[in-house]
Amino acid sequence: EKLDTFSSQEIANTVWAYAKVGHPAPKLFDAISKKAIERLNTFNSQELVNTVWAYARLGHSAPELFDAISQKMIEKINTINKQGIANTVWAYAKLGHSAPELFDAISHIAIKKL
Repeated sequence: EKLDTFSSQEIANTVWAYAKVGHPAPKLFDAISKKAIERLNTFNSQELVNTVWAYARLGHSAPELFDAISQKMIEKINTINKQGIANTVWAYAKLGHSAPELFDAISHIAIKKL
């Protein structure tokens, strides 16, 4: 499977591109979700943000991925820029995915960045 060879950047760029052109690809997004979860330790904060944005933009629910990413984002919260924070909360809200620990961490960092 080609996805086995994708880097975190290639995964994030792929889902971002599909979302940018508004082209749903449910089977691809389901497969990428599984691979991304396996590799989350290699994702930087921008790749995490771009990934959740892409899933939300296309309305593709991936609860396990969003749960895993929320934990990873908490670890990297100080490296997420203001636009990334805005895109993240939008993505979780758009899909109706609850992530209270992530939202608490974001509110603490947002207050500092205001």
